Order: sequence, then structure tokens, then C-alpha cells
Amino acid sequence: MDITDPLEEIKKVVKETVPPESLVTKVDFEGPEVVLYTKNPRSFATNGEVIKDLARSLRKRIVLRPDSSVLADPEEASEAIKKLVPEEAGITDINFDTVFNEVIIEAKKPGLVIGKSGSTLNEIRSKVGWTPKVMRTPPIKSTIVENIRTIQLKKSDEKKDILRKVGRRIHRPMFSKSQWVRLSILGGFREVGRMAQYIHTPESKVLMDCGINVAANEPENAFPYLNLPEFRLQELDGVVISHAHLDHCGFVPYLFHMGYDGPVYCTPPTRDLMYLLQWDYLDVIEREGRDAPYTRNDIKKVISHTITLEYGEITDISPDVRLTFYNAGHILGSAMSHFHIKEGLYNLAYTGDFKYEKSRLFDAANTRFPRLETLIMESTYGGSKDIQQPRRQAEDEIIKQINDTILRGGKVLIPVFAVGRAQELLVVIEEYRNQGVLEEVPVYLDGMIWEATGIHTTYPSYLNRTLQNQIFHQGRNPFLADIFKKVNGSSERQDVIDGEPCVILATSGMLAGGPAIEYLKAFAEDERNTLIFVGYQAEGSLGRRIQKGWKELPMKENGKTKVLKMNMNIHTVDGFSGHSDRNQLMNYARRLNQKPERIITCHGEESKCTELAYALYKGLRTETKAPQNLEVMRVK
Repeated sequence: MDITDPLEEIKKVVKETVPPESLVTKVDFEGPEVVLYTKNPRSFATNGEVIKDLARSLRKRIVLRPDSSVLADPEEASEAIKKLVPEEAGITDINFDTVFNEVIIEAKKPGLVIGKSGSTLNEIRSKVGWTPKVMRTPPIKSTIVENIRTIQLKKSDEKKDILRKVGRRIHRPMFSKSQWVRLSILGGFREVGRMAQYIHTPESKVLMDCGINVAANEPENAFPYLNLPEFRLQELDGVVISHAHLDHCGFVPYLFHMGYDGPVYCTPPTRDLMYLLQWDYLDVIEREGRDAPYTRNDIKKVISHTITLEYGEITDISPDVRLTFYNAGHILGSAMSHFHIKEGLYNLAYTGDFKYEKSRLFDAANTRFPRLETLIMESTYGGSKDIQQPRRQAEDEIIKQINDTILRGGKVLIPVFAVGRAQELLVVIEEYRNQGVLEEVPVYLDGMIWEATGIHTTYPSYLNRTLQNQIFHQGRNPFLADIFKKVNGSSERQDVIDGEPCVILATSGMLAGGPAIEYLKAFAEDERNTLIFVGYQAEGSLGRRIQKGWKELPMKENGKTKVLKMNMNIHTVDGFSGHSDRNQLMNYARRLNQKPERIITCHGEESKCTELAYALYKGLRTETKAPQNLEVMRVK
């Protein structure tokens, strides 16, 4: 075998395994997958074991695509698809990708396009030749989803080239006989923000998260330490993103700005939300007159290089590393990353941010791994006193605060992260309104919340079973309730400020910018109004200062500093957090199906990381560490 071309041995095995009548015309890489193009797809359909035998033999994922010569004319194919798919499926668009030989069908009810056990898809494939790919039409219009789908279709040629290069890198031969695994800490340890850590083996180099500390006052505290001698951008095999919050993904475009051209792995919702939040980050930077670390074109490069994976999908990302995502229960698409290294030599899992409790949106975080030697876990609320109130109690409290404020003629401002807490509150508010418990007032959504909610409606399968049942079987989608009103721009915002009592959910969650600041300035001095915090407020943020009881806040306005007097009521409701509290963190570690040999704490203030590490050591008698940024450790 020519070691410069890992595809040749694969082609040889395909030729020996696949019957001649299958008429395979081409074998190629598409990222971690091996793709077979065939003039006779039906031969594989009638002999389903061929692909399974090939996958077992190669120990790789196999994808089948039709050869271009067997594809129906797109216009004829569109008509055939419309006849095969029930009208109630609500097809909104049909597009043809001539690079991947796929027909992309967007519909309001994708399940009806798929059919029972995929029967309708099989009919489409048989009738038109094209490989059908079904996408949900967002019930709430999403510009981000539209943009991403447009980018993907227009740049199919570029995407294919990227995947081919990634595939060759993943499937390259291994040469080293050494067996070790090292972890470099690039950011987010003993602090909250700029998460980044680097796994390196003799064969592979993988970056886990690459975030920004949006609350940092100085640039040197805002970005990960990518200048460590062992971190070489061009040798990077991949970037794995746990979820879309900026402290975990906000610096990824900078990698492309500096010349990285490799893959980014995440779930489909994370890709869409990541694009939204990175784009908004640049908007904020520009409005504030600061220098941006990357451009919008760099964000588009991230999308082109992203390989999306579903929960439970085992994928090679380098010659000796396999990645599997599991539900983290934090925000839409958030994932725990499990790394299986060198055929069982070592297994490491990184939780990212997680919630070990069923919430209004998501099922509790996964605790089952095939094997596990080292666990890297967040410790945002790892302190001994970090106990959140029960969720039902938190819901009752926030509804009471809203009702009390409305009855005295005030307005309620809830600063929220656009992704996660906002949607959690929407579900709660919709239910209490349906029960007649909540006062009948409008609920305004300002900032990115509406767009982020549109992305949530695109991926209902990532929500918990209760919500899925409600949406799919009861025909009731809480995000579509008429109580929620979108605020379009500054003029409508002023109308809300001048108007009647209401509830306002606005970004940003830590009052670090965004429309929430405008509402705060307008409402702060009126004691009838209420400010409710439902998410984490980082040290140094305006939100944290208000929580600490500051009654006078220096605020910049038109280049001048003005003192804002805080007369409005201030409440913090902890039960809505997407992070596990101290009890949940401890219970999570206790209930893992595999007891790890080592637990490493991260993503928490210094005291939280060290307190949690000590408690885990005492409670589990497992080796624990709370490393600092810039440390390098051998885990195997």
C-alpha cells in the first residue's frame, strides 16, 4: 500500500467485497466516512449485508451514493417527489445538490416525508435516483437556518474538497509505537470563560472548545492561551465544540483567521446557534468601537468546515481517536464528548456545561459511557453552598414576582442568554398563562431571543420527551404562543418602554451589552419595576455588581459617564440555571456507570473548582485535580 494514499487499500477491499453487479464507479472519503458511488443502488438494497460486511472489514462508516448517470432530471424528480409525499407533509422547498447527488426536501412535517420505517424515502430514492435528505421548515422563521442552508448548498464543491482532505487526514497510517495521552490547559480552568483544552497523543492533536471570556476587561484575559509551544495550529486534527455559548465557541473563527483549515465537530443545533452567537458577537464589538479578533468571512469558514454529529454517533476524528457525543442537558444541542483513544488504550470524557436534572427543555445529562478513565467536568456551582432551589419553587417564585410587579403597575425585566434560559422561561410562562395563574400581559422578546427560538423550533427532537410529545402528538408548540411578541428595533423598544405593564426578556444575560441595558436605564429608578436574574453572573460583570447590592452604577452614555440609581426591585432566581448545582454535580459523579480513575474540575471560579475537587476526592475516593490555566499533564 502506498502510504501517501490511504484510499488505495480501501478501494482494494471494496473490490474484493462488493459484487460486480453493484457497479461501483467511485470510492472516496467524505470526512470520517467512506463513500461508494454506484450505478445500481438496488443491488445494495436487496443485499443489505454487503455494506455491513464492508463496514466491519474496514472498521469505518460506509455511505452509499448514486452515480450521476442514474439521476432523474431535477424538474421531473420534483414532480415525482410531490406525488409520492402526502400533501399534509407541507413541503416548502426542494433543492438539488449536484455535488453530493442529494435532493434536499424541506417540509413542515418531516416525518411524513420519511414515512413509516423510511418507506417514503425508499420510494423517492427508487423513483428519482437522488438520495433524499429531509429538513424541517422552522415554524418560526429563522434567518440563521436559511443562511446556513444556503451556504451549504452554494458551497457544496468546497465542502466536498474539505471532507476529502479531512478523510485523508483521519485515515492516515499510524507510525508511532508510543502510548501516552497528554492534556494542555489553554483556558477556562479556575475561571469561567474562554474554555479551551488540548488533547495530544503520539498520533493526534484535538482541541476541545475554544471560547471567549465576554466579561473580561482586558484582552489578555479574554482569549485562550493559543501560544503554548505544544499547540501547533497546522497539526490540529479537529476542534470539538461542546455547545454554542461564546465562552465555549466564541474564538473558533479566529483559528480560521490564522489559517486553520480542518474540521469542527458539533451537533447540528450547536452549529446553527454557534453561527448566530458569533455573528452577534461581532455586531456588539463593532457597536462598541473595539477591534474584532476575526471577520464575518471567518465565521462562514467555520460553517463550511463543520461536520455535524448526532448523539450516540461514533466517529473517527483522527487515526487513533474516536468521538461520541452524548446529551448534556445544558442548552439545545449541548454535548458531552467521549474520546476513545487508540483501540481502548484510554477513554476520556469532557462534560462541557451540563445539567443533571430534567428541565423544561431537556432530559438530564447522560451518565452512561462504554469506558471511562478520566472525566473533565464543569464546576460553575461547585461550592459547598451552591444549592439551587427546586425548579417548581423557582417557577412559582418568578410567576409571583411577575404578578406582584404587574399589579403595582410596573414592568419586569429579565436579562437572559438568548440560548437556553430564554426558551426555558418561554415554556414556563406559556404553561402558567394557560393555567390562568399568570396575569394577562404581553411578553416581549428583544435581542437574539426570537432568532434563537426559531432555531429551537427547527430541532424539536433535541428537546425532552415531554415537549416532543406535546409538539408532535398534541399539536401544541409552546414557542408559538401568541403571548410572545418580537421587538423589532429601537423604535418598537421605545414603545415597550413607554407602554403598559409587561414582561421583557432581553439579552444580554449578564448585562454586558445588548437591549437589556436600554431597558435597565429606563426602568432602574422606578421602584415599581423589577429586575430578575435567572442565569449566572460572572465576577466583574454589571449583573454581578447589581446582585451585590450596588445602588449607584456608572453608565456610559454618548461618551459621558452618568450615574444610574437602582431603585427597582432586584431578585435572583437560581432554579432556572442550565448548570448543575453542588448536589447535582456530586450525584452525577456518583451515578456514572463507569467509575473514572481521575476527575478534573474546570469552568468555575477558583474556589468552586478546588472545593468540588476536594469533595469528589472525599466522597468517591478517586484521584481529583483542579489544574490552572497553562498546566500540562499526562493522563495516560
